Amino acid sequence: MTGHMLIFGMGYTASRLAERLRGQGWQVTGTKRMSGEGAVAFDDRFAVLNALESATHILSSVPPLAEGIDPVLASYGEAIVGSGARWIGYLSSTGVYGDTGGAWVDESAAVGQGRRTARAEADLAWQALPRDVHLFRLPGIYGPGRSALDRVREGKAHRIDLPSQIFSRIHADDIGAAVIASFTGPSGVYNIADDLPASQNSVIEYACDLLGQAWPPLQTVEEAQLSPMARGFYAENRRISNGKAKRMLGWMPTYNDYKQGLSAIWNGERQKAD
Repeated sequence: MTGHMLIFGMGYTASRLAERLRGQGWQVTGTKRMSGEGAVAFDDRFAVLNALESATHILSSVPPLAEGIDPVLASYGEAIVGSGARWIGYLSSTGVYGDTGGAWVDESAAVGQGRRTARAEADLAWQALPRDVHLFRLPGIYGPGRSALDRVREGKAHRIDLPSQIFSRIHADDIGAAVIASFTGPSGVYNIADDLPASQNSVIEYACDLLGQAWPPLQTVEEAQLSPMARGFYAENRRISNGKAKRMLGWMPTYNDYKQGLSAIWNGERQKAD
């Protein structure tokens, strides 16, 4: 199956999905803040509405504004609802669940209890559209050029002395695979995460091992002088269940855990260097 995918927000994950779809014969139109590099400007209403008219699939990866307003729905929500697209999707965040104390959480859990209140509002707004919507809640995203390997090389990796800290993550290409799998699957909310929640320390340590570098020293949050955003990350702990996506979409992560994902990135980098 091929078609015309319109992607609002051609960021890291969406760009990798677009490349994959184009390789399968799809037409892909993306939006960015400014036109160029194969994308149209988000504020170019003529170009965006023209793309909406022919789009068979519509995906938004644009995050909400701080006040909870979703810019895509605010600008093009009516046109999306009235479009002839046979598939609509939204990339959300597992941050909508807030802190679970490290407990497992699935799609039935309440949202809006954590620091991502704006994201939770946007998440619910997309669900409320009078159309079938596939909504993907994503944990920490990594991939080539954007992983713990890069943070270690740049000297930005930390090991924080929080023994109970744990979270889930997902390789960007596994997100793309889930989106594609959903084209023939039922609409609804799906957690897209790998099979092994783990501490950030474990991820950093494995990245260091691959690179042959010493582990960063174990520090407190205060000693690491983390940004407010990073402090917020360490304040929440949860394990994300991906069972629904496996059952309903027939999706399975290629990179079942961070070791598989980081090893694949590392091997790919070495092959390019040879």
